Amino acid sequence: MLDKYNTKLTALLRISLFLTLSFQIYAQDSIQNSQKNNFWNNVNFGGNFGLGVGNNLTNILVGPSAVYNFNEYFAAGVGLHYAYLNQKNVVKSNMYGGSLLVLANPVSFIQLSAELEQLRVNQDWVVYNEKRDFWNTALFLGAGYRQQNVTFGVRYNVLFNKKENVYNEAFMPFLRVYF
Repeated sequence: MLDKYNTKLTALLRISLFLTLSFQIYAQDSIQNSQKNNFWNNVNFGGNFGLGVGNNLTNILVGPSAVYNFNEYFAAGVGLHYAYLNQKNVVKSNMYGGSLLVLANPVSFIQLSAELEQLRVNQDWVVYNEKRDFWNTALFLGAGYRQQNVTFGVRYNVLFNKKENVYNEAFMPFLRVYF
């Protein structure tokens, strides 16, 4: 008679254990799916694109980026950069690299930013018969006016060196759009 109860008790324990494990696996799966969905809900994509065409001049810029919004005040992300410049009989240049970006919104309409940019620069100065290949590092600190997903403002390259830089000035305006 005791064996009969042990068998029923064992069966009941197995069923309880199975249901408990099934519930835990389902719950963990739901939490992981929820976390995946929340992650992508907090990611915004954007970047910049530029095209300049003129008399013997071609200038193309492509710079996609993505940021993760930790909350309404703070976001961080990465970007890629590629730029091509060709001014006939003067210079040909390719620049490519990436950046790390941090955005802070102390109030809804003000955005502060810091961006560390590293570019590989390949220049062929036809006019001087000189080729230059070098790395250019920039650290931009910026401030802008923000309206929903669009920000415009100015940024300053604190590592600016007039002799060894791909930018003409330390101050640069920007327009930032994220979707």
